[in-house]
Amino acid sequence: MADVVRKFFTTSMLMWIAPILILYGFNNNLFPGSNQLSSHSLTILSGLLAVISVNIVIAFYIYMAMKEPSSKHEPDPAFLAEAKASIKQQQPTSTETEDLSQDRQKHE
Repeated sequence: MADVVRKFFTTSMLMWIAPILILYGFNNNLFPGSNQLSSHSLTILSGLLAVISVNIVIAFYIYMAMKEPSSKHEPDPAFLAEAKASIKQQQPTSTETEDLSQDRQKHE
C-alpha cells in the first residue's frame, strides 16, 4: 500500500513540477534559442511542451501500474463479506417480485 501511495505522490508532483518548469524556462529564456522566438510562438511552444510533459508523466504512471504484479493485490476478506451481504439484502424475494408485477399490471 505504501508503494502505491509513493508512486501516486511522485507522479502527482511531476505532473505539477514539469509543466511549471517548462513554462518558467521559456518565459525566462533559459532554453537555448527561446529568446529568438516571437511572444506568440513562445507562448504556443511552451504551452504545447507543458501539455506533452503532463501526458508523458501520465503514460509513465500507467506503465508503472501495468508492470505491477496482479498477484500482489489481494482483496480484503472483511470487505468482500460485507459486499456479499449487502448484495443479498438488495435482491428482491419472489413474493416481492410478484407484488411488483401486479402493481405494474394495475397501473396499465
